[in-house]
Amino acid sequence: MKEFIKKLIRLAQLPFIIADFWRFYRVNDKRFSLRLVDVYPCIKDKTIKTRFDRHYVYFTAWAARQVRKMSPEKHVDISSSLYFAGIVSAFVPVEFYDYRPADLKLSNLESKHADLTHLPFDDNSVTSLSCMHVVEHIGLGRYGDTIDSEGDLKAAKELSRVLARGGKLLFVVPIGAKSRIEYNAHRIYSYKTALSLFPDLKLEEFTLIPEKNGAPISNTGPELIKNESYACGCFVFTKL
Repeated sequence: MKEFIKKLIRLAQLPFIIADFWRFYRVNDKRFSLRLVDVYPCIKDKTIKTRFDRHYVYFTAWAARQVRKMSPEKHVDISSSLYFAGIVSAFVPVEFYDYRPADLKLSNLESKHADLTHLPFDDNSVTSLSCMHVVEHIGLGRYGDTIDSEGDLKAAKELSRVLARGGKLLFVVPIGAKSRIEYNAHRIYSYKTALSLFPDLKLEEFTLIPEKNGAPISNTGPELIKNESYACGCFVFTKL
């Protein structure tokens, strides 16, 4: 129903797009061809403020700052975001692994295949590691992976296994007051459930990206999550 309403709203905007087209057509300086057949309506961009995906803009910015602060010799990222991997590779060599490897070619960046439930690393071997907005999907079949209700637990266990002693794991998942699954999109974790994924690691920092308003809130705790439904939780773990 929501998608149907969105389509109706878009259709309602078409007369305004056509009117703008003819307005521009009359003043076009002829440097570019302008034909009705080439119309490419973009009807969602006339906004007072630029809209953005709060999770993906803020968590990638948060994580890049964390990597910069750690200044590792190399950073390993498991499926988080190509934008994050690409930008961080400007100042730290990055190995990016995904179940569906990306054909991305940049200096300082390697893109490879990996299954998060069977990572290709030795125990205690990765000193700088990230896996962000990924584990909530494992086992739901959304990306062609095997259906497995414990997929997230297996993935978290692998991340913990490969993390080196004294190493840092940047971990991000959707977070809210209650744990639930919005099938087959993702899991949403409570603060307690997210922490339970890593019983052998120490939490060093938690940053909350609120669902609707405001900038990320650093060094906070679970008290701010009680009114959240689909916020973003950013965790820094270390292995002692």
